[in-house]
Amino acid sequence: MFTTLPMDTSVFIRWGWADLEPFYKDLTARQLDASNISSWLTDWSNLAARVHETYQRLYVGITANTKDPTASSQYEEFLNEIFPKSQAADQQLREKLLTSGLEPQNFSIPLKNMRAKASIYRQVNLPLLSEELKLSADYDQIIGNQTVNWLGKEITLSRLQMVSYEQSRALREQAWRVTAERQLQDRQAINDLWMKLMDVRGQLAANAGLPNYRAYRWQQLLRFDYTPEDCKRFHQAIEKVVVPAASRNYEKRRQQLGVITLRPWDLKVNPSGLSPLRPFDGIDELEDKTATIFHQVDPQLGDYFDIMRRENLLDLENRKDKAPGGYCTEFLVVRRPFIFMNAVGIQEDVQTLLHEGGHAFHVFEAANLPYIQQVEVGMEFGEVASMGMELLASPYLTESNGGFYSVKDAARARVEFLEDALLYWPYMAVVDAFQHWVYENHSLARIPANCDKTWSELWDRYMPGVDWTGLDDARVTGWQRKLHIIQVPFYYIEYGLAQLGAIQLWRNAVEDQRQAVANYRRALSLGGTVPVPDLYATAGIKFAFDEETLGEVVELMETKIDELVSVYQAD
Repeated sequence: MFTTLPMDTSVFIRWGWADLEPFYKDLTARQLDASNISSWLTDWSNLAARVHETYQRLYVGITANTKDPTASSQYEEFLNEIFPKSQAADQQLREKLLTSGLEPQNFSIPLKNMRAKASIYRQVNLPLLSEELKLSADYDQIIGNQTVNWLGKEITLSRLQMVSYEQSRALREQAWRVTAERQLQDRQAINDLWMKLMDVRGQLAANAGLPNYRAYRWQQLLRFDYTPEDCKRFHQAIEKVVVPAASRNYEKRRQQLGVITLRPWDLKVNPSGLSPLRPFDGIDELEDKTATIFHQVDPQLGDYFDIMRRENLLDLENRKDKAPGGYCTEFLVVRRPFIFMNAVGIQEDVQTLLHEGGHAFHVFEAANLPYIQQVEVGMEFGEVASMGMELLASPYLTESNGGFYSVKDAARARVEFLEDALLYWPYMAVVDAFQHWVYENHSLARIPANCDKTWSELWDRYMPGVDWTGLDDARVTGWQRKLHIIQVPFYYIEYGLAQLGAIQLWRNAVEDQRQAVANYRRALSLGGTVPVPDLYATAGIKFAFDEETLGEVVELMETKIDELVSVYQAD
């Protein structure tokens, strides 16, 4: 019967549970042995792919237009009707496979993942998981509705960010304050949402018999290769190695700007007095030049991006009522990625597309794996795919390579990227440490005022160098504006670990770009069939939390920043 599964998205996206249930029943009823395990697993994989792709396409719909009632209704119907039932059916199939004792070829890591998922599965949690996703969508609606009147026009906060690059300090401050004022209007709404989320997450952990939501989430995220204590060790290494480097960077910026103290609206503007980089004029130019860059990194990667353009797998422009941020998701039936972002014409947009392009290439490279369960990869390496691509592509930003910039502007763009990367680690430590505190102190953290206080304390610890005098409300509510905290808890340390890996990959590319790219692609092609440390090793890098490794890459970054500054400031 599995030969009748539709390939056409427009067909299976309309399926209800009555259409899917017979397939699940068939899989549940079959007797498993060594002779049929491969065909059984293929059928399960194909069925699960359709459920997964349905969810992802519906999610794309509600993020593309947060005010589309049809998209919202279809998404909610899926969460109410199909999601909990498919989760329960998948759990039966996991238990069936695990009980059989059979191990398909190249399937040890997926089996390990299944055991972890099975250990926290509870039927009673299915409505709670649906509710968590609904609350996440509510957050998107709140943020997606945030617009302001600027110079007589209604614009999104994403588009207003462009002003932060302007040389006029008064104009930057005005835009920053307008943004903060609008964000704070939703403070109570996000506080209310937060308390509901905390109740849901606390109950999820309690139902699973775990001491707190962090323990639940650790298994849900399939984290086998490191512990919460490793994360805290990484925070400490950042405090000792990176915070001083970040402070040096802030002080250099303060002196270049000639200001008494560095304020939040002083962090994006070029400190040498140069006008903001405007790398492209329109989405077509962004796509054209990015395609050229990818082809130079590797012809096959360029071909992958061309496929995405031809098949309308890109939604790049910023617009009203579009959800914030950027992501790359995967349509598992057709084995294609989809990139979503909010481009407004700045250098960060170029970096975002390169970043999400790396995720997309991961989808293409792992498409050779026969079962979708093999595709699931820890984001500790998944983010190496994206962050690594930002760095592997950096030599090709110049116009002579078909990119966006003159030699000087390309050097400047690379400086800004490396400085942002350096300054990111302390911010990442704030976000991750905050979440450890939240779920170690659930009852306290349920109260938003306590979250404000802890966020403020962590900010002071990891983020010195910027003067927030008189801006306390905006500073202490920073946790509300980090969507990962609200929507995908604990999914943030991955960026910090992956950045450490990506800088190592870049260091290798400086010595031998072709070999570094080959190692990168080889690691991507493994999907989730080997442990995270082995994926790093295949890419020629080290999975690390330690002060020594971090110190080595920080030294490299500071050295390279100085070299590139001399290029773009040369007469």
